[in-house]
Amino acid sequence: MSSTEREQTGAGRYAEHPTVKHHAAQARKAPDPVLNAARLREICLAAGADDVGFVSVDDERVAEEREHARGILPSARTFVAFCIRMNRDNLRSPMRSLANAEFNHADDETNVVSRRITRALEEAGYRAVYPAPGYPMEVEQFPGRIWVLAHKVVAEAAGLGVMGIHRNVIHPKFGNFILLGTVVTDAVVDEPSAALEFNPCLECKLCVSACPVGAITNDGGFDFQACYTHNYREFMGGFTDWAETVADSAGRDDYRERVTRGESFSMWQSLSFKPSYKAGYCMAVCPAGEDVIGAFIDDRKTHLDEVVRPLQNKSETVYVLPGSAAEEHVTRRFPNKTPKPVGNGFGDDVNDLLDQIGPRPRRGDAPR
Repeated sequence: MSSTEREQTGAGRYAEHPTVKHHAAQARKAPDPVLNAARLREICLAAGADDVGFVSVDDERVAEEREHARGILPSARTFVAFCIRMNRDNLRSPMRSLANAEFNHADDETNVVSRRITRALEEAGYRAVYPAPGYPMEVEQFPGRIWVLAHKVVAEAAGLGVMGIHRNVIHPKFGNFILLGTVVTDAVVDEPSAALEFNPCLECKLCVSACPVGAITNDGGFDFQACYTHNYREFMGGFTDWAETVADSAGRDDYRERVTRGESFSMWQSLSFKPSYKAGYCMAVCPAGEDVIGAFIDDRKTHLDEVVRPLQNKSETVYVLPGSAAEEHVTRRFPNKTPKPVGNGFGDDVNDLLDQIGPRPRRGDAPR
């Protein structure tokens, strides 16, 4: 092969390109082989994180996430887990628009912080990527795993908190009023964070008492399908069920018999802005965390009267699967709430799979 042919097929063919010439002229410094944890923490806090922790991708506590981390960054070495605080009283409001505004803004802020941390790591010479804190996910993989990384698993290992009986991570200072983010990087951190040595959950069971569908049980059980069917009514399966209701309706009058005007407006709002959660009551009533616990300890009656009971007494439609324990729970426990049997849009094949993961309690099951 001639030198001309080699130049055309190898790096030499680009030698005279202005970008290549500029690159060759630069003095390049390799990034530090080990990144100082204190410095990385400063970067994350400056980016807007309220707390942060680091855990090696090779740590056995995050073993299930390792292949997923290296699926988005083959050279992944470290998880950077962080949290963003949310405003408590918005989440505690019985008016869902207030709670969802806070959820959505905090979600956006988490993405912004993830991008800033990623940019800072790139500028320091490292590779880094981040998935969204929630949606968008890899939904085309459903009913398989649609989330890129399990933020809660990483956050626990990185010392940001421990999951309470309501399945939310409780930060020792901020309580469960947080959203979680994760950045994956090829940087090696000199001092990984230690896991929290205690569980901030008080096991007060207020989340049990406030959940409109009885998804959280006194013995630590969790009814995934009950939670999903109601709280995520305007996400994924609930949207699918609504769309199929539209398709199945014989006409306008038939549709209006099946779906109220308010439900149509609510679905429009979720489609136009962001999907709205129907109930984050388990988070709203939780008194755990140094910044949160004072009012509960000082005056439990006021906490019950001003935070818990307004959610329990709220008049609202609660979406349940027909014949489920959730349907019975709403009828028995909350006289101001109206259970509405609906489909979850998943189909029998997916529901059978979900029942294998966590059997769905049926009407008439023993009280929990």
